[in-house]
Amino acid sequence: MTRLKNIYILLFILLVTGCNDDFLDVAPLDRFSDAAVWEDPALITAFVDNIYMGQHHAFQTEMMSSLCDESMDVWWWETQPVLKSEINSSYLAVLGPGHWTGDFYNLTWEALYKNIRACNLFFKNIEASGLEGDDIDKLKGEVYFLRGYFYTWLMSFYGGVPVISEAYSPTDEFLVPRNTFEETINFIVADCDAAAELLPASGDKARATKGAALTLKSKVLLYAASDLFNTGASWTSGYSNPELISYVGGDRAARWQAAKDAAKAVIDLGVYSLYGGTNPGSAEQATQNYINIFLNNGNEEDIFLSFFDHANNAGAWDNPNVGLFNGPNGWENWGGNTPIGQLVDDYEMADGTRFDWNNSTEAATPYENRDPRFYANVLYDGAYWKQRPESTSSNDPEGKVQTGSYIQADGSTVPGLDTRQGPVQDWNGTFTGYYLRKFIDPAIDHTPTNMQKYPWRQMRYAEVILNYAEACLELGQDDEAKTYINMIRERAGMPDVPASEAGDDLMDRYRNERRIELCYEQHRYFDIRRWMIAPEVITSAQGVKITYNYGSDTPTYAVLDDVQERGWNDNKSYFLPILYDELNRNDQLIQNPGY
Repeated sequence: MTRLKNIYILLFILLVTGCNDDFLDVAPLDRFSDAAVWEDPALITAFVDNIYMGQHHAFQTEMMSSLCDESMDVWWWETQPVLKSEINSSYLAVLGPGHWTGDFYNLTWEALYKNIRACNLFFKNIEASGLEGDDIDKLKGEVYFLRGYFYTWLMSFYGGVPVISEAYSPTDEFLVPRNTFEETINFIVADCDAAAELLPASGDKARATKGAALTLKSKVLLYAASDLFNTGASWTSGYSNPELISYVGGDRAARWQAAKDAAKAVIDLGVYSLYGGTNPGSAEQATQNYINIFLNNGNEEDIFLSFFDHANNAGAWDNPNVGLFNGPNGWENWGGNTPIGQLVDDYEMADGTRFDWNNSTEAATPYENRDPRFYANVLYDGAYWKQRPESTSSNDPEGKVQTGSYIQADGSTVPGLDTRQGPVQDWNGTFTGYYLRKFIDPAIDHTPTNMQKYPWRQMRYAEVILNYAEACLELGQDDEAKTYINMIRERAGMPDVPASEAGDDLMDRYRNERRIELCYEQHRYFDIRRWMIAPEVITSAQGVKITYNYGSDTPTYAVLDDVQERGWNDNKSYFLPILYDELNRNDQLIQNPGY
């Protein structure tokens, strides 16, 4: 009966339409045809907006900081295999496309090339459309930038990769070899230059501008001039294709000069400045100033931002929620990416000297008189945070972090509220004795349904200043480098680099300055590789044991070694392996060394 009824309905429709079959030739109502998209500037803009969605940000449950010597993932969700050099061409752990959290999905080979194809489709269709004008040119500039952005991630993880600048059709040849490292760099730089020519110097910082394109160029050329990419792959014990992961000739000094010039081009735009200036007035003001860099929707230091669509992701457990993901567990947060002892110990004393656990005065009060950024970035035992939730406020009316243990009169121990032995979400407690403070607004009660809305800083001006200083150092221009390093230090309320400091000591000072200023901002993972210091710094994570003896408000401290086992394999860990699935699909690909 149902079938017969449907036949009658169809016959009725045919009769009322005069048996005209035009009624069947209608556009779908739930999507746009390709032709419609490329005839409408609004739809073209929407297409580009979708490419922007392919960007990676760090406000995930697991951060890139926990894949290097900055932090530790308290859940151990497959970050440790990366840190122990246990990944292989069948298994990339948390960096793999199949990892259940999807925290790094946008950085997988598959996802990056998918977004590159979208960029190539844009160029193919925009040229065929014949549309012209300033708005179209601006979109072209944005897509040049985005393609360069995606290729920069690929280059940083893999070295030279297949450079594809056209959108393939089903009849095209898909089997293409990797381009050399030099060719990959040149392609990215060309995209950055093309973008800079078309983009405005200022505008909406959630979209690419000239400054964003030139900053990306600065980063790429800085990487390209660094040690890792200028060794001829000598560290690989005989890799037969060094051109895929390194320059194999040319003038390295010219590369450093190009990196310096690229950073200076951003500076010379005159569009950006360090947030809060370079004279904070006091250590407390310097701390608050650094905190505030990240707690707004845009400021004079920002170059490129990523905002989040929290509303349409409401209810998703992994909706970007940096406070919930990383706040102390005693505030019913998840404590996800906790600073490790090595990072904490690298914050200088307020007078610019190194902190040293062997100094009895410093060891007795390790959190006093430190770099003002320490107090902006790290929550430590005894630090004031904010009022506790009702569940724990009676145990701590002051709102101070408790990562120590308290010895009782009978010799028993009561663990602090923010420890893994405490009474609140102990599975989310820190192993190291520290929590992340950076990025998190204490004025917000971070819950799964209540989150801060501030953007992720993809690029900020401090990075450009540091890029310029590094290139100057590598060119032997120490005085110029100090001028720019001191800009960062002065803004942070720290003393200038000593005038007498030079050579390796000055380079070490710069590298530590970059480590502190840009911590948790997705630079360190690559910095320790391009500087080739990873074998020295990827060691077992440290923490601190804090004990309050009965009747005393003064704790004692002991360094904890081997909080998390880590280890570096020098023969392979500088690059990721290309997955077997990709090698099987394309027999022209050559694997990276060590895999």
